[in-house]
Amino acid sequence: MKIKVNDQVKILKGKDRNKTGKVTQVFSAENRVVVEGLNLMKKHLRTRKQNEKGQIIELAAPLRAENVMLVCPKCGKTIRVGYKEETGSKKRVCRLCKEIID
Repeated sequence: MKIKVNDQVKILKGKDRNKTGKVTQVFSAENRVVVEGLNLMKKHLRTRKQNEKGQIIELAAPLRAENVMLVCPKCGKTIRVGYKEETGSKKRVCRLCKEIID
């Protein structure tokens, strides 16, 4: 997967289109990412004890990875990720400014 945790991404589709945020979780098997503070959903929690009240919690729901695009930390533009072999390891590269992202 070309998107990793702590990457800055821009959402391309959905209710939070054109907003940017930081990736907090990556589910590579399901091809989904969770972006901090975006794509929020509400979850209703029941009471556990007799005299407690129920709660409504807002959680960031996972997005499909193809609906987000990486923002280059050097040039600040949304990019497609390229790869480059460097001293025996594979590095992610910005296709616009040719800078190494990792």
